[in-house]
Amino acid sequence: VTSSAARLSSKSLSLQMSATTEAAAPTMPSHSPATSLPNQIYKWRGYDIRYQVTGPANADHTLLLVHGLFVNSDHWRKTLTGLQPLNDELYNDNSDSGNEKKKKKTIRIYAIDLLGSGWSSKPSKLDPMAQAVSGENGRFTNCDSTCYREANPTTTTLKKQRPTKVRSASTLQNTPLGTASGGNRLATSLELRHPLKSPYNFYTWAEQIADFTHDVIHSNRGIDADNSNSDMDDESAAAASATPKVTLVANSIGTMSSLQSILDEPNLFNGCLVINPNFRELHMAEVPFSTLTMPLVRQIQSLLRNNGHGLFASLAKPNTVKEILKEPYAVVDAVDDELVSVLLDPLLTAGADDVVFDTLSYSAGPLPEQQLSSKHYPKETCPTWVVYGEADPWTPRKRVENLVNVGRVGDEYGESTVER
Repeated sequence: VTSSAARLSSKSLSLQMSATTEAAAPTMPSHSPATSLPNQIYKWRGYDIRYQVTGPANADHTLLLVHGLFVNSDHWRKTLTGLQPLNDELYNDNSDSGNEKKKKKTIRIYAIDLLGSGWSSKPSKLDPMAQAVSGENGRFTNCDSTCYREANPTTTTLKKQRPTKVRSASTLQNTPLGTASGGNRLATSLELRHPLKSPYNFYTWAEQIADFTHDVIHSNRGIDADNSNSDMDDESAAAASATPKVTLVANSIGTMSSLQSILDEPNLFNGCLVINPNFRELHMAEVPFSTLTMPLVRQIQSLLRNNGHGLFASLAKPNTVKEILKEPYAVVDAVDDELVSVLLDPLLTAGADDVVFDTLSYSAGPLPEQQLSSKHYPKETCPTWVVYGEADPWTPRKRVENLVNVGRVGDEYGESTVER
């Protein structure tokens, strides 16, 4: 990538950027081509957040799916469409056995596009409004920023008091992390703040997840339950209108956003299923000999941010994306034209390339072992499960397996935050 970017002349860059500008950018369809579900918009801190939802409003369980790197909620197409037939079967079951009926659980599933991804807004990281919504604001002791909720106390319709942020150090010392071979190590320094002060960070996305749970999932539960209570007995109506605990399902870098949201507001969630976690090889705590190598990494990142748009345009083609996806997909038949289209089209919208390069420059922020070992992680009320694909070349199998040995600071030796 570095050599390719360096070879791009300013003239070729201008031509490619011009061609990209002239091409009509895709627009969000009314329904997802991958799931046939309506594309809905949640207004979050002045920005549009796309989401999809399926399943009965008064379901027994509520899931929130959090996507990974450079993709969107359509990446969950098989989950969103695959669980719906099960819901239909259970919801319409007329079994005479009451005990058998009670054992069957229905599921309501939400999937969102994180800010900067999919069909959600992609503001410039330098825009003052975008800077104001950053989840890093009001979070660290050595800065004077104010968190969004404190600065805008009247912009939300929340029904109950939200937790107040507690400022902490922006750089952690001697943090236990894992290795690709399944070992353990101490990171002498772990920087949590985005080096570019960008709003595209795990703390922003964590707050988006929590706000979405409050503003959309809880609100929809109450509204839909009120509309259907006339057909229920008192016990069923009370259960339907109760505020549901949400189970997070996270993939790739969605892991850090989800775990941080649990740390921020543990009362919202009852579990987290992590699928193929990402350990962020470009994080300064992950790069070998970071004192020597990080200056070079930062030069490459800067080069891509400033001169890589033409390269991005040349790579953002269906055939190229299909070949990239075939690498982590053991079942290559799953990489069909529909998947390529629903993942690529949003990447061709204005600002998407800037977000991609900004994310590639994010050599800081929380890491899974650091979050799971926090003394504040609520493992008693929010168990964590981890699954991975053994054939996935992008996921270090032994490091994932070693997560079961991660325990909270202060817990007894051998106690793990990860249930299984």
